[in-house]
Formats: sequence, C-alpha cells, structure tokens
Amino acid sequence: MSIRSVTLRWAIVAALALSAATTLPASGQETSSGGARNIETIIVTAQKREQNLQDVPISVTAVSEQLLKDTGVKDIKDLTILTPGLLVTSTSNESVTTARIRGIGTVGDNAGLESSVGVVIDGVYRPRNGVGFGDLGELERIEVLKGPQGTLFGKNTSAGVINVVTKNPSFTFGSDIELTAGNFGAMEAAASVTGPLSETIAGRLYAAARERDGFMDVDVGPGPRTQREDGDRSFYTVRGQLLFKPSDSLDIRVVGDYTERDENCCAAPQAVLTPVAGVLAVLNALQPGSVTNPADPFGRLAHSNRGTAQEVTDEGASMEINWDLKALGGATLTSVTGWRDWETINGQDADFTTVDILYRDPNGDFANAFEQLSEELRLAGETERLSWLVGAFYASEDLDSHNQLILGNQFRAYYNALLQGALSSLPANAWPGGLGTRDIYEQDSTSWALFTNNTLRFTDALELTVGLRYTDESKDLDTRYFNEHGGVGCSIIRGIPAFVGNPSAATIFGLGCSTFADPIYNNVATSQSIDESEWSGTAKLAYRFTDEVMAYASYARGYKASGFNLDRERMGSAAIAPTNPAQPFCPEAGVAPNAPACVDINTRFDKELVDSYELGLKTQWADNTILLNIAGFYQDYTDFQLNTFTGVQFVVTSLPKVNSQGVDLDIVWYTPLEQLSIQGGVTYADTQIEDFGAAAGFFRPERENDRLSFAPEWSGSLSATFEQPIGSSLLFRANVGGKFMSEYNTGSNLDPRKNQDGYSLVNARIGLGSASESWMIEAWAQNLTDEEYYQVAFDGTLQGSSAGAVPTSTIDAFLGAPRTYGLTARFKF
Repeated sequence: MSIRSVTLRWAIVAALALSAATTLPASGQETSSGGARNIETIIVTAQKREQNLQDVPISVTAVSEQLLKDTGVKDIKDLTILTPGLLVTSTSNESVTTARIRGIGTVGDNAGLESSVGVVIDGVYRPRNGVGFGDLGELERIEVLKGPQGTLFGKNTSAGVINVVTKNPSFTFGSDIELTAGNFGAMEAAASVTGPLSETIAGRLYAAARERDGFMDVDVGPGPRTQREDGDRSFYTVRGQLLFKPSDSLDIRVVGDYTERDENCCAAPQAVLTPVAGVLAVLNALQPGSVTNPADPFGRLAHSNRGTAQEVTDEGASMEINWDLKALGGATLTSVTGWRDWETINGQDADFTTVDILYRDPNGDFANAFEQLSEELRLAGETERLSWLVGAFYASEDLDSHNQLILGNQFRAYYNALLQGALSSLPANAWPGGLGTRDIYEQDSTSWALFTNNTLRFTDALELTVGLRYTDESKDLDTRYFNEHGGVGCSIIRGIPAFVGNPSAATIFGLGCSTFADPIYNNVATSQSIDESEWSGTAKLAYRFTDEVMAYASYARGYKASGFNLDRERMGSAAIAPTNPAQPFCPEAGVAPNAPACVDINTRFDKELVDSYELGLKTQWADNTILLNIAGFYQDYTDFQLNTFTGVQFVVTSLPKVNSQGVDLDIVWYTPLEQLSIQGGVTYADTQIEDFGAAAGFFRPERENDRLSFAPEWSGSLSATFEQPIGSSLLFRANVGGKFMSEYNTGSNLDPRKNQDGYSLVNARIGLGSASESWMIEAWAQNLTDEEYYQVAFDGTLQGSSAGAVPTSTIDAFLGAPRTYGLTARFKF
C-alpha cells in the first residue's frame, strides 16, 4: 500500500471529523419516560411498505441501530451473532462472501452462481453477497427475512433477504465521531455530519478508514512473497447523501458511495495432511518445512511463497423518489434507481505451500468485475379493506471474470518426483514455469419483472395477502480459453505407453493433464446463451386473535436463475481418459457431416426452484414487555445449485431435491429489571439432500449424514443490554452477545474431515459516557473466548485425491477470526 493512499484515506476522515466538531452547534437530547417500560413499535419494510413487525406474516429478525452498535456490527458477517439461522463465511478472499439462511446458500467462489440470500442496501439489490460485503456505514436497522422472498425482492432470494436500511439525511444538525484502537494494531476512525442545506434540502456525509494487522503469520519460504502476515485490513469508504423535500408529498433521496480496499487475503493452513507419505516427502525435499507437519491450523501459521494481495473497488449511486399522489385514493409512486460498479483483483498461492507449484498473480488476470444498472417502479395504495401494490423491475448486469492459473517454477519438479523421475527426459516446454492459463469470461445479463402484492382485510381480524411475480431472464456468455504453455506436457504423456492400462500411474498422471494443463483449451472461443422466464409468488392468510396475538399460514414460490460455470469444466469422459487423445471442442457453427468426434461445450446449470410452507405465531406478553414470535417451516428445493471444489476445479451440479424444515423463534424482552433488555432467538433447521441424482459421485461415501454443507441443525443468538444512569450526568451501558451453532460440514462433498464441531462466539462491550450520549468511552471484545473454528475446509491442490474409496487429499482451511479487543471513543455534537 502506498504512503499516498494511506495519507489520503486518513485525511478524508480527519477532515470530516474536524468539520463535524468545529462547524456544527453542539446538541444533545435527554430522554426520559415515566411508568413501566414497554417495547416500542418495531417498523420493518419486509413487504415494501412500513409496517409493525407484529403485523407482517413473515419470519423476520429485526435489529435496531443501538443493538448493532452495541454488538460491533459493521458488515453482514458481523450480523451473524445477532441472527439465529444466519451463517456468513468468506473463502479465498474476503470478496468471496456467502450468506446462508436456514442452511441454504450458495458457495461463492464461482462468480457464475448468483446468491440464494439476497443483499439489499437502501432498496438496491447487490448482484452477489461479496458485492454487499463491506462497511455498511450509519445504520437505521437491518432486517433478515427468512424463507423465499422472490415476489417483492426478485430472483436469487430463494433462501431469504438481508435488508439493510441506512440513516437518512436529517434537517436537524448533528455530527458523530468514532475513534477505535485495538489489538493486532487496529486503528479505526469514522465521522459523519448531517443537517439542512436549505429549507428543502438536507445532506449527510460519512467517511471511515479501518486498518489492522493480519490474523495469520506466513512462512514465505524462498519467496518472491515478502508479506509475512495475512488476513489484514486496510480500507476507506466515503458515503454522501442528499434529501430533497420540495413539498410534503414528494421526497427524493440521492446516495453516492465509494470504497477502496488494499489488503492481503487469504492464506490457509493445513488442517489435515495427506496420508500419502510420498507426497509429503516430495514437498519436503523441494522445500523443507513447506507445510506444518503435524498439521496445526490454529497455530495460525500459513505457508505461502506467493502473494495474496486483494484490491477491491466498490462504487455506486442510487436515487429513490417517493411521490404521494392525489390519484387512486392517495397512492404513492416509488422509483428506486441504482448503479453499482465493483471490481476485485486478487493474488493467490494456489497450492498453499512454500513449494512453487501453482499461483495467481495480482496483476489483473485473476479478477472479477460487476457493473449493474437497475430500476424499480412501484405504485402502492390503501383503502379501508385493501392494501395494494404493483411494480416493475429491470436490471442489466455486465460481468467480466478473468481466471488465471500459472505453473510455478517447481511444478514440473514436483510432478516428476511424484512419478519417480519418469518425466526427466521430456523437453523444457513441457509444463514450463511462469506460464499458465488466462481465461476470460464476459457475461451480459438482462432481467425484467412485473409484480404485485396485495392484502385484503376481510374483517379487522382476518386478512389474505396474495403476491405474484413474472421474471424474464437472459444471459449471454462469451468465453476465451487460452493456454500460454500450449498443453505440450499433457499432449506428450498421453502417448507414453507406461501410463496405458496402469491405474495407479494414471491417478498421478491426471495432475499433468488437469484442466489447467489440457491442450483441449488451447485458444478456444465459445458462446452460450440462456433465455428463460419463471413465475413466483406467495399467499398468506393471517388472523389476529387479539391485539397481542396473530397467527398466519403462508406459501411462497421462489426462483433462482440458471447460469454458467465460470471455470474450466470437463464435459465428457473422452476429455479425461488417459489412454486416448482428448477430443477437441465442437465448433460454434455446428458439427459438419462425418466430422471427427468432439466434445460439446455446455457449462450451463439449471434454475433452482423452491416451494415453501410456513406456520407462524406473533405474540406480545406482559403489558407489551415481551415480544415472542415462532414459525415452523418446510422448504422443498428442486435442482438445488451446488458448487464443489475438487482440489483442481470448480464443478457446478444440481441436486434434484433438497429439503429444509424446522422452527424459528425470536424474542425481545424488556425485563422487570428496568436497566436490562434482551433480544435473541433459536433456529432448528434439518436441511437434507433427499436426492443426489447425477451429483452423487461428488460426495464422499463415508459421509456421516446427508445434511447439506454449512447447515447446522441448531443455532441460537442472545444479546443482553444493561443501561444504568449514574447520577444525573453519566450513563453506564454494557452488552454481551452470543451465538451458538451445532456441528456442520464445511465441504460441499461432505468429507468428514471437513466437519466443524459445534461452537459458541461471544462479543462483549462496556461503556461509560454522558447521560446525553454526547460522549462515550467503550471497551469491547469480539470472540471473547477466542473460539477456534473453520470458516471453510477444502481439498488441497494437487496433494492427494479427494476421489476413490479412501480420500488422500490434504485438507486446508480458512479460519474464523481470533479474539480481538480494544477501546472505542464516540462523540456527538
């Protein structure tokens, strides 16, 4: 990272903080209430209109601004500690982030797969979870909607939605400054200012910079990597808003934001070493100490002779217009326009050892870029008995994915040693170091939809909600496969008689003809297209027994779009058979009569559908001091999209049938002890693969069960806040939040070696400040008990095999964050 970049990001925050502290009048409000406490109305927009949480026939976990601060939530990964049934993980870099709800989600390493859990920020859908991963800024609230939400939120919300609502500009002057210091050299600063610019225009400006040393020590071996830490943090973000209110019936909110990250992530230590002594011996001979032996992942020492730099740039703008019309009984016309431009450039030591086998350079040839333009129009109105909404949606998305994999300078020596010197006489251009693959995927997507959602109140107690959505989706993919090395080595060994009919040799032989070395991909250009449409919808019947008790039954149909695997994928047995030359790809123009056999190009995977059934009860107790909601659910997925890393490539398959069934429970309790409030919940989800279909061969036969990966049966969250005035001028606040998850498997193939035992995470924060909260000093810790857990365990590249009766692959792992702690000072003016 350049000195100029560091100086710039901190200068932005410092300038804003100075402006906030010196140009705005100091203001603080004291609040007091008499009598017993009760829970205020919790407003959510789960049905694209403001409603009391207790009136919404959907399972929703709503988290307030104050609780988000108390628990240290700054991004969607932090949110998991407050939300039962939500699991968020990152893998090869932090832009590859995946959210799962009730055990359902999509492994995010392959940009061709869209998300099962939609991330929506201020009404704008983010095309992948990783695009929504970052500092969320000043938050009003976050709503986690569980179960399919396609009627109102569109495709790719088949498991649920994370709906993020940030703070609007205010017509009252105000400013905030937040300064943080912590272990691992953490330094953070954030500042905001809001207020009127005229009688009809208000503004808000927010800026933050956050830096931290890495969580992982790195053995760089002979290099060329020089960074000896990994998993560090270094970014800044700026977000500006304008709110125009030319009249009581019209408001326009314009938002622009920019974020830049310059970090190193993610190296992975060995969790389980290959049982093949020969592989370990070769690694050690080429580079002593190239792996930790015996494996000790939570010693937090990774081996990586190549860099893992990640550069992420995220920028965008949105405009929301709300116009209260006199027509149609006072209907409201809403327009939400969004533009996002997101790019990540990464480096990777692809073998996760200090032997130079395979790597990716952070030079732009291993990168993903999304540009999205979206528009949503809604017209909504209300009569005495009917709340109605009709809308239209359009989105255009350009995805450019560059996939590079370079042969290291020791690839050939490693491969030859595994074959006991059988390749020593091959020419120098067989697997030459420094050359590799440079594939480019250019995908253009267009989606449009028409939708309606209407609630008919038969009586004051009984209402029926019916929604329907029609979606039209098209995708055009142009792919250019290119081998710099020409696949020479693979071409030669396919003709060596020693490998013909020798199964043991053929297993090792496969390394030299893996997808990254196969001449079948020499300078090939392909095109594929998808045009599809789908109906989704919902029906909900709700009955309010009393003002405090409502029951509902619902059905929802969800849809997740088809797509293309953006990785090299074997398309037929002829392409991998070691005894025959690989057949070429069929030409785009079609196969001529009597032409030689060829392999048809088809990396498409089918759309995913879900039928969801839910019974729920929403209740308030003890003079509205307890809010208790419970829902039972059954979700039936057809053609569930599964992304599996084999140790060499990503393979996308469809599981014909996956079921998720269980119970959600959420509680908010203002206890008889006036200073203490509690929010929490429990999710039980039994998420099972009912039919493996053609994907059965990718799963380990010795798996412990058929539960989908990343699907704990039990998860529970609990957050307790204690707030006590000290005299008339001081305030003490403390918060402890915890999350428990039962055991689950972190590998798509359900290899038992990738199991994660059940674990608990605890965050804590105590603060002392003024009663008006004009200042507050807080001490905090995240993962207070220093729990050790895997985010993802995966097959090590070219170090044994994940196939066969007994898997022999090394297992590497991306780890969860260790304990962090520090001090935060907050100031309001």
